[in-house]
Amino acid sequence: MDMVKLPYVFEEVEIPENVMVEINGLRVRVSGPKGVLERDFSHARDVHIRIEDNKVIVETYFANRRKKALVGTIASHIENMIKGVIKGYRYKLKIIYSHFPITVEVDEKNRIVRIKNFLGEKADRIAKIIGDDVKVTVKGDDVIVEGIDIEHVGQTAANIELATKVKDKDRRVFADGIYIYDWGEEE
Repeated sequence: MDMVKLPYVFEEVEIPENVMVEINGLRVRVSGPKGVLERDFSHARDVHIRIEDNKVIVETYFANRRKKALVGTIASHIENMIKGVIKGYRYKLKIIYSHFPITVEVDEKNRIVRIKNFLGEKADRIAKIIGDDVKVTVKGDDVIVEGIDIEHVGQTAANIELATKVKDKDRRVFADGIYIYDWGEEE
């Protein structure tokens, strides 16, 4: 049994004064004080994006459940882009070790984070930095990942956390690692 198709589904996203949004078909370009983000939604068939009265409107006609969800998802992505170019995003990770002191180094040239001496291992563990606008800094026991693209920042933080995943040992004894403890918009 199919769900009833709704004749018209739409979502609105407010555009703040200091942000400029350009729409070219299903490509969205958001520029603000912190930078520019671009995104292509051309995989979303039958969804239309337009600007009206300082709002971005994501709409579709005769939507089934999937199309309705897609409209909401695209609207959320655009919202995140706008927040990103205004405030940016920041993830904080804590370096935790009980056995071997871990050193974390950021290699800007190769866009990676090196984790040295993790559980006394000779080989470095490596986490990829995703995106060109993501900045990783190490302050004492904290690793801070910042940027304007929420997905790049979140994925980079996740990569760092995953690089120190402990295998074949008791997690309760070997609690060593780098863990995300705080995330959100930059102050």
